[in-house]
Amino acid sequence: GLMVVAKTQPAHQGLSEALKARRVKKGYLALATGSVTPVEGQVDAPIARDPRQRKRMAVVVGGREARTRYRVIERLSERTLLELYLDTGRTHQIRVHAAHSGHPIAGDERYGGDSPGERPERRDWPLRYLLHSESIRFWHPRLKQDIELAAPLPPDFQALL
Repeated sequence: GLMVVAKTQPAHQGLSEALKARRVKKGYLALATGSVTPVEGQVDAPIARDPRQRKRMAVVVGGREARTRYRVIERLSERTLLELYLDTGRTHQIRVHAAHSGHPIAGDERYGGDSPGERPERRDWPLRYLLHSESIRFWHPRLKQDIELAAPLPPDFQALL
């Protein structure tokens, strides 16, 4: 998926400020377990370190504000292909919000998704969770214009669909 990296200190500072001010727009595709309803909506739930498992994040009262918007693209037999947009950018935000909503990301064992070992009949199933950073839009300070980048789904994700 997509990732933006600053090559200079001024670029890094500008990108950090844009992220903090929520001027960077990031879009993702994910395969969630189950049938997600309604067709579009948002999860607005604060995120912090999981008090019981310090290596995980969780929805925690008093955590940092976190908001994820989603739209159903397609319902499959036991999964739902989603388009997601972050209004905030917390660690593991999409994964935490998906699990909190009862529809963890397929293959995401850490946050309650099914594991590859649970699918012995599916040898073509990727051995990872199915979340893809698809698009990003930000203001380029030197070019003085919005830049929008997109990355196609990786072949293993595409083949599975």
